Amino acid sequence: MSLAELQQLCAEEGMPKFAAKQMCDWLYAKQVDTIDAMTNLSLKARGRLKEIAFIGRHTPVDCQVSKDGTKKYLFEIENLKLKSEISQERASQDLNNFNFQFSPFNSKKYVEAVYIPDGDRATLCISCQVGCKMGCRFCVTGQQGFHGNLTASDILNQIFSIPETASLTNVVFMGMGEPMDNLDAVLGATEVLTAPWGLGWSPKRITVSTVGILPGLRRFLEESQCHLAVSLHNPFADERLDIMPVQKAYPIADVVALLKQYDWSGQRRVSFEFTMFGGLNDSTRHAAELVRLLRGLHCRVNLIRFHSSPGTPYRTSTPQTMNAFCDYLNSHGIICTIRASRGEDIMAACGLLAGQKR
Repeated sequence: MSLAELQQLCAEEGMPKFAAKQMCDWLYAKQVDTIDAMTNLSLKARGRLKEIAFIGRHTPVDCQVSKDGTKKYLFEIENLKLKSEISQERASQDLNNFNFQFSPFNSKKYVEAVYIPDGDRATLCISCQVGCKMGCRFCVTGQQGFHGNLTASDILNQIFSIPETASLTNVVFMGMGEPMDNLDAVLGATEVLTAPWGLGWSPKRITVSTVGILPGLRRFLEESQCHLAVSLHNPFADERLDIMPVQKAYPIADVVALLKQYDWSGQRRVSFEFTMFGGLNDSTRHAAELVRLLRGLHCRVNLIRFHSSPGTPYRTSTPQTMNAFCDYLNSHGIICTIRASRGEDIMAACGLLAGQKR
């Protein structure tokens, strides 16, 4: 809950208004996990809060550690907004003729968060949905279909309930799910992270990803100062459609056109994620089209090695091809880097999160 929501709660329950700030301090600065720990609230107030509210903290049910130090945490999700609450017909109307990927609901659902230490940086890659509707052909998460949205509490719990919470320098919404498809919860979580009554982080420490859901993206650009990462993966419309069904509803050219309406020369940054598939999107032809598509937009491109998984027909590009592609972009005025792969041995690398318990 935000400060405003806690103030409303206090008004409804006859508690003094200042109690809301006290609760924020306990929840976000001190990060308590019980209402009884809020010792500067009256016994009566604590008793009433225990009747009507809960903290929402629960620890991971599993942790896998990679040989490179990456850790993958598994969280069981409660209070899930079930898939049954969202009609496939309504959802299809919302995204024109986009074919959502739905999966049957089971009693227990899990999401994963990945802790990535790197020198003086410590990044947590978090999830915003159980599964995903987007159905990208190369993504393990997308192959599972959509099971439900996380609440802001579910999202924040991934940050607050790992042993490394205090060491985190950055958070990226690049785990399971499409942030622009669950934007209320994502914005609620980022508000807690950045507000002075919350953690007080700079928005520069947070990056939110998207495949390009334009209605959500427009709202995000107006309401948030966090960094943005766009999953692009192919600059040619027909080829992108073959691997990313969202291209039918929201063409990447329209996404880039929207982004060009904003100023990216300040602190807020936009980057494009480009997974490299051998023989599919790694030619000079693709690099030249990417330069043409992004010309005039202050941005950077991150090249990502494709991480193979069972049942996928794709293969990764060679290191030599990736280096040549990167050099071409840099030589044509597009800042480009090759992202180091982390946690592949524990299925924690990009596109591999499955939300399954061992």
